[in-house]
Amino acid sequence: MSAVTGGSEVGDTFGARRAAAVPPGGRGATRIADRVVAKIAAQAAREAVGPLPPGAGRPHATVVVRPHAHSGSGGAGPVDAAHVHVHLELDYPSDLGARCRAVRRHVTERVGALAGMTVPEVAVQVERLHLAPDPDSVHGRTR
Repeated sequence: MSAVTGGSEVGDTFGARRAAAVPPGGRGATRIADRVVAKIAAQAAREAVGPLPPGAGRPHATVVVRPHAHSGSGGAGPVDAAHVHVHLELDYPSDLGARCRAVRRHVTERVGALAGMTVPEVAVQVERLHLAPDPDSVHGRTR
């Protein structure tokens, strides 16, 4: 009886040589759909906003992904850039500017980390403000 040895080593060596022969740019690329990036951005907005006022809709986002020439890529080609538009409902009174800044920052970080895209623009649209209930108000009416 003869024993076969080194079968996996030969296959591993051949696969390594073949992968080294194809430059990284020629191996293909992963394309992430706009709606997937929109879901990532909406989830990041929910994380940044914190607890929502009663009756408020959940944040949602629309995204347009375009090829973008990135100066730091060393001429390796275009990098996808996500232009994000986030729609929010917030409680009032609160510091709206600070909350919108937090949403912009967190959406930029999460889309960059999870999708590997640059985010040159995050537009935040506050669609509705929900008044916080006033504990001094007997009838719940605002003047």
